[in-house]
Amino acid sequence: MSKKHNCMKKFFLSLGLLAAAAVTQAQSKKELQLEEARRAIVASNAIFSDLANKEDESILTRYTDDACLLPPNSAPVCGRDNLLKFFRGGPKVHSVFTIQHLYGDGNDFVTEESHYELFDLNNNKLDEGKVLVVWKKTKDGWKMYRDMFSSNRAAAR
Repeated sequence: MSKKHNCMKKFFLSLGLLAAAAVTQAQSKKELQLEEARRAIVASNAIFSDLANKEDESILTRYTDDACLLPPNSAPVCGRDNLLKFFRGGPKVHSVFTIQHLYGDGNDFVTEESHYELFDLNNNKLDEGKVLVVWKKTKDGWKMYRDMFSSNRAAAR
């Protein structure tokens, strides 16, 4: 082999190793960002029902200013005033969310796919179902931007 061919081979091998290292670093950054988002979402979900059960605006701290709820069998509920009306009229419950999957890159938006269980204040199970939430990273941290949920129980006929 010629010296020139050997140098070219070493150059391309080095270039390949640098590219592989860059991909690994990008994957690690994405994993770290998703883990940060997951921790924030778990923390938010843990206090969600406590805030929803209050008769003040506390629940709005979980949502972006331009958030929408997408409840089953209903039109979208958008805007802070309408979100507040939705929660003020609801029953007092305790919710448990279990994240099934988290999608996205962790930069600006992530999507949470979760299972929920609802309990009354005496710990009797009322419902269970699924949740799909688009979370948006804001200057104040991760907030719900779109919140869609539905029961696993059959709809009443």
